[in-house]
Amino acid sequence: MAIPTSTIKQKIKFNCTPKQIYEAFMDSKKHSKFTDTESVLDPKVGGKFVCGDGYMKGKTIELIPNKKIVQTWIADQDNWPKKHFSEISLNFKEINDGTELEFTHVGVPEVCVKDIEKGWHDYYWDPLKEYFDKINKKKKSTKR
Repeated sequence: MAIPTSTIKQKIKFNCTPKQIYEAFMDSKKHSKFTDTESVLDPKVGGKFVCGDGYMKGKTIELIPNKKIVQTWIADQDNWPKKHFSEISLNFKEINDGTELEFTHVGVPEVCVKDIEKGWHDYYWDPLKEYFDKINKKKKSTKR
């Protein structure tokens, strides 16, 4: 029986370069720092990851350095169907004052959409903005 699913699309602007946000997603140490959770990523196509203290896991299926990341994704959540993988796609575009992220999450079980949609903001986009704000403040203070 097919699971009813939806697609989440979000567009977020960050005060950083595409390279910085790409590295924040693909480097285990940086990923762990901005999410404040244990995250282990093998940063290559076919590489597996476990992030958010084990909450999500999957495999990287496409990488274009500093431009695009595509991964299979599954959540360890009560209402997320076991063995159901969704797919996330992150596209980074340089803009005048930083980077625009176009995010798409395909195959999200309907029963999880609200939680997952909010979770991306609460556990990824907002902490990532804070992470880059701190980095940029440090760079400005060392340039004086």
